[in-house]
Amino acid sequence: MKYLFISISLFLTISCKQKAKTGQNKPEHVETEVSLDTLTKDTLIEDLKPVLKTFNGLADTIFVRLADFSEDFVYDMRYATENNFLKAKVYDCAECYTRVKTAKALIEANKDFMKKGVKIKFFDCYRPNSVQYKMWEIVPNPQYVANPDKGSIHNKGGAVDITLVDLDGNELDMGTDFDFFGKRAYHDNMDLPKEILDNRKLLKETMEAHGFWSIRTEWWHYNLSAASNDRVANFKWECND
Repeated sequence: MKYLFISISLFLTISCKQKAKTGQNKPEHVETEVSLDTLTKDTLIEDLKPVLKTFNGLADTIFVRLADFSEDFVYDMRYATENNFLKAKVYDCAECYTRVKTAKALIEANKDFMKKGVKIKFFDCYRPNSVQYKMWEIVPNPQYVANPDKGSIHNKGGAVDITLVDLDGNELDMGTDFDFFGKRAYHDNMDLPKEILDNRKLLKETMEAHGFWSIRTEWWHYNLSAASNDRVANFKWECND
């Protein structure tokens, strides 16, 4: 596309100069030549913008990379770092994959959040069942970690661990960090400052309005129907540099 604009620009410049020489179609006023840099600037900016995908023709059970469908999320994929309760990097790359059904609901929920000046930040999305076993070895407590023999909704692409940030990327105060195992993280713990309770309420009520449900012990964890009974333990995401 940018080459088409360059060609048009050169053609117009040459054409105008030729007409000026022969005296043909002499304009009543002098026109400033369009700068090549000016002509192509907007085009180059447009070329750099990623082209988002659509869900057209995709079944609800298909796995998708969320970043391909929206630019409005923030990511801090903890299990692709050592900043997690495992103290180890256990993901091949920092990508958020979910089922199509989950991705659609997340995008709609985020639209509502953004109307209120906040948006979703992800800590975890799809999780391989192999990682579930590692978590269970460290915290074999079903209040906090699903038994890998049964599987987690994370393993099915129907669960996410999230928080909220303002539009500048600053996290709202939720009272604890992600993966805090204790009563301070419980949804029914009302012995917290009003700001924290209000932030949790905003997160919970908006997510529930879009079909998600939470678990009592983790303010950050939200599930949607996995859209499939498959555990898909062997699903492999593609790492994008």
